Amino acid sequence: MKAIIVDDEILARKRIGTLLKKIKEIEIIQECATGKSAIVEINKLKPDLIFLDINLKDLNGFQVLQSVEVHPKPFVVFVTAHVSHAAKAFDFEALDFLLKPFKEERFYKTIQKVLQTPRGETEKIYERHLETLSKIKKNVSSKLPIRQGNKTALLSTSKIKYILASGYYAEIYTKERKYVIRESLSNLDEMLDPGKFFRVHRSAIVNLSYIQEIVHSNFSEIDARMKDERLISVSKSMKKEFFKRLGI
Repeated sequence: MKAIIVDDEILARKRIGTLLKKIKEIEIIQECATGKSAIVEINKLKPDLIFLDINLKDLNGFQVLQSVEVHPKPFVVFVTAHVSHAAKAFDFEALDFLLKPFKEERFYKTIQKVLQTPRGETEKIYERHLETLSKIKKNVSSKLPIRQGNKTALLSTSKIKYILASGYYAEIYTKERKYVIRESLSNLDEMLDPGKFFRVHRSAIVNLSYIQEIVHSNFSEIDARMKDERLISVSKSMKKEFFKRLGI
């Protein structure tokens, strides 16, 4: 069985690789750090098994699976460090979802399920994953799970003023404090109510109710001044839709 590991964390890829070395039935043929490279390698190498991080820096698991064109479809084991809608949904599937940090016993239990699944069943399982991820992608919640050490805080989205990208991390600002989590803005954007939040820039999401005023520059550029006086740039490509959302 040929396997590809897709995860933007090198240590995560190494750990999975180390654990798989003990499984003679599985051969690692490629490792990918981005969703885009994963799509290329999966379509080219046609693996039997994919270990897929749901929250990649450039794409999410749904986008990767949607772009895979090989048949029969590979078996997919989802891996993530985030307690989110995806974690809740796939926990019911039990054996094809791994929540970091996972124990070796849990990992090998998943591998056992993979090896015992008939190759002809993977197509149905793959389609089920796509359907579930599609529902997750469209689902929004009034609570945002924030992993803090060994605890998960359920942050009310109404308290969020704005979210800014900071490298591999996202900074979530509320009136009370700032949360820093390892999550892409694309994934956070999908979890938030589109009627209340808007991604004004690739590095910023704002709560529309916390905008105080719009600041115009001399170069047809605009900024959103938040109620705490912070200026957040609005990209030119989002300007028209931003004004539409504000009713301007």
